[in-house]
Amino acid sequence: MSQATLSRKSRFRTGLAQWLNALPFIAVGIVGVLVFVVYPMIQNVKVSFQEFNILPGQDSPWVGWDNYRAVFDDPNRKFMIALKNTFLNVAVTVPINWFLAVFFAVVINTRFVKMKVAFRTLYYLPIVTSWIVVALLFKYLFADGSGGFVNYVLLHIGILSEPIAWKSHYWSAMIMIWLFHIWKTVGWGVVIYLAALQGIPRDLYEAADMDGASATGKFLCVTLPMLRPITVFVLINLVNGAFGFFPQVYFITAGGPMNQTQVIPSLIYMEAFKHFHFGEAAAMGVMMGLLVFAVTYYQMTKIGKQRLF
Repeated sequence: MSQATLSRKSRFRTGLAQWLNALPFIAVGIVGVLVFVVYPMIQNVKVSFQEFNILPGQDSPWVGWDNYRAVFDDPNRKFMIALKNTFLNVAVTVPINWFLAVFFAVVINTRFVKMKVAFRTLYYLPIVTSWIVVALLFKYLFADGSGGFVNYVLLHIGILSEPIAWKSHYWSAMIMIWLFHIWKTVGWGVVIYLAALQGIPRDLYEAADMDGASATGKFLCVTLPMLRPITVFVLINLVNGAFGFFPQVYFITAGGPMNQTQVIPSLIYMEAFKHFHFGEAAAMGVMMGLLVFAVTYYQMTKIGKQRLF
């Protein structure tokens, strides 16, 4: 037996021994993933090829690709509208969320700002607040008529001549959803960037001061490059979060007006549990899963593997 074969067998035995030693500590996690992730995923793929009947004891005949064809043959184009809105949410909220996170973190981290812990807590508070509570707050803020807070302010300062029915028009409803999402989630990025900023060596800024760099120059040439690894992590999570819009739509507009603000997760929920089209909802879920996998794979291969330093 050659030396290379013995070496491979030795590495295999060593790796197997390491896995067996670690198995008791990760067994519960593996079982949880199999039960709550892998099994439902397999069942969802199965249901997408059936005319699923939720009643016990009833048959769920196999229909092949009919559910997928029905999704695209819908005369109301609900899936295509939801797909467009999903990508639009990513395109609008991710850049704004990232910019605000960096901006607020840099401002809070400056020397003249005191009580940094209090500001960090204040920005993170919406993250731990219930989606329903925040949704009720935004419904009050953007209520129709002059009684709504936003309408009242815009009317009072002369920007509007008449109140806006925010949930009755596509773009105004989408603006509500975007503001809801950004206000609810921007604190996460602020806290992450604050931790990263405190890890940047001070001597880099001192060297920049000796070179006569301005505040803008130090930000562009020192701060942003040093934040690049964190920025990759933040952007990947912001994109994945924007693809997972559900409470933002369900609690604010419920997909209205006329299903124009639906996104894929909210459309799946409505089709499954309101219209009982479980096969079509499962087909949408499979396609969304493939879409998120493709986007995440692209991010990891094109961004995640770049040399960061």
